[in-house]
Amino acid sequence: MYQVDAFTTELFRGNPAAVLVLDDWLPVETMQNIAAENNLAETAFLKRNVNGWDLRWFTPVHEVNFCGHATLASSHVLLHELGVEGELAFETRVGTLRVNKKDAGYQLDFPSFAPEPVTDLLPALKDITGRDNIIAFQNFENVFVELEDEQAVIDFIPDLPKIARLDPFGLVITGKGNEHDFVSRYFVPHAGIPEDPVTGSIHSTLVPYWAAKLGENHLSAYQRSQRGGHLLCELAGDRVLITGSAVTFMKAEIYLP
Repeated sequence: MYQVDAFTTELFRGNPAAVLVLDDWLPVETMQNIAAENNLAETAFLKRNVNGWDLRWFTPVHEVNFCGHATLASSHVLLHELGVEGELAFETRVGTLRVNKKDAGYQLDFPSFAPEPVTDLLPALKDITGRDNIIAFQNFENVFVELEDEQAVIDFIPDLPKIARLDPFGLVITGKGNEHDFVSRYFVPHAGIPEDPVTGSIHSTLVPYWAAKLGENHLSAYQRSQRGGHLLCELAGDRVLITGSAVTFMKAEIYLP
């Protein structure tokens, strides 16, 4: 098992993910137990298929449909640690994700999930943010709230029990950035993730949202968690391209019963 800090060029920054390259899937209970033991936002499991790789992600609580930073971490392990060459193709619950090595790190090719209107959750979001008038939108797994500026995103104090009641949705707060085009933070307490340090998957919706708002398809994003992480983003039709770096923290051996 490898542990990789994703969306950073420095150890102890970005978002840590564990990666296991398998000959075949372990029992789901075993993979879930490994993820719970790691207690990281995500543990990635991958194995070869005829065209590339099958990829699955587990939080400490359950398997998830989509994870960006653990995809980046998996790519780093294959390309940097194990010497795999060329473009990577991962088969996942959200379709085929492709990754290529670039001078600036690794470019992730993700689907674009357009922002959709929020209706039923508006009262809860107003209560969580303490604001009567909010700009909110959603995708299939998260709700998003735009705050007035970057400082408001930094100052936001999450009420985790209230956010947990949004289950099955996580909460993303975002705002126009100062040094970056936009910033964000992400909370998923019902999945065992109080605040995710850096999240690739939410940018599949943040990028089309901010591209339309700013009139620019090439965007610089920063996740304003304590560890922090930088993402270079591009809206390319119905795809979102995200480029980030990664560094290896640890290689470990697991002893299973």
